Amino acid sequence: MHNLNVGRRAAFGVAGAAVLLLSLAACGEKESDQPGAGPSVTASADSNLAAKVPDAIKADGVIKVGTDSTYAPAEFLDADGKTVIGFDVELFNAVAQKLGLKAQYESAPFDAILPGVDSGKYEVGVSSFTVNAERLKSVNMVSYFSAGTQWATKKGNPAGVDVENACGKKIAVQVGTVQLDDITARSKKCTDAGKPAIKIDQYQAQSDATAAVVSGKDDAMLADSPVGAYAVKQSNDALQLLGDIYESAPYGYAVKKDQQAFADVLKEAVQAVIADGSYKAALQKWGVDGGAVTTAEVNPSV
Repeated sequence: MHNLNVGRRAAFGVAGAAVLLLSLAACGEKESDQPGAGPSVTASADSNLAAKVPDAIKADGVIKVGTDSTYAPAEFLDADGKTVIGFDVELFNAVAQKLGLKAQYESAPFDAILPGVDSGKYEVGVSSFTVNAERLKSVNMVSYFSAGTQWATKKGNPAGVDVENACGKKIAVQVGTVQLDDITARSKKCTDAGKPAIKIDQYQAQSDATAAVVSGKDDAMLADSPVGAYAVKQSNDALQLLGDIYESAPYGYAVKKDQQAFADVLKEAVQAVIADGSYKAALQKWGVDGGAVTTAEVNPSV
């Protein structure tokens, strides 16, 4: 979950996803059985909502989106190495369509997206950003999904990782995420109690964090719950989830702090795709409908 300082969350990413999808294919797994297979979910434009989009946003017909495309199944690169896909992408495409616009994605490091929104480089950040008080100081956020944190380790937990006592273990996390804050706090508890610190390995891409656990370089990882579950499912039995999902919180689309009107119409567009069924269809297609919400909010209390 991307926190923020910046960030969110954690992911599985293109390199790891590609390797594990290939291994699944080698075992006879049909591509059509994979999450995300099938035609894209679409939503019809709403002229009333489109009229509310600020002129500066709709002038060129597109919404410029900053995203960290290493976070499957939320946002990651397709087999062509260029096209950004995932449930976050599919859902925001429907939101943009509801506003009569097209979403245009630009891949960026996770910790560069919110500064890019603030500077105007991106008109919106769509990257599994967990809504938290720190982020709300710099951007407006529109909630659209709910996720928690979950751990994953190698099948059989050969390192004997205990989520509640990981002192001395090697743990992988993505840079700038709420998981980094989480594991840092856990390590401090270890050292305060006179136990060995947790060795925290930070990775720019979630795919690299996942690969480090698969290879045995690290003992376990923390990631957003849909990301961890997807990584395990795609790992061809190399990984397993560890412990329960905890600290569930909303994901939010990020827009500039001075663009309240844009945030408001984004909220209405999310509510509209919830109402017309395209929201549910997008989440079900990717197998993440457990995180569905019924109401979108601007800057929800956290």
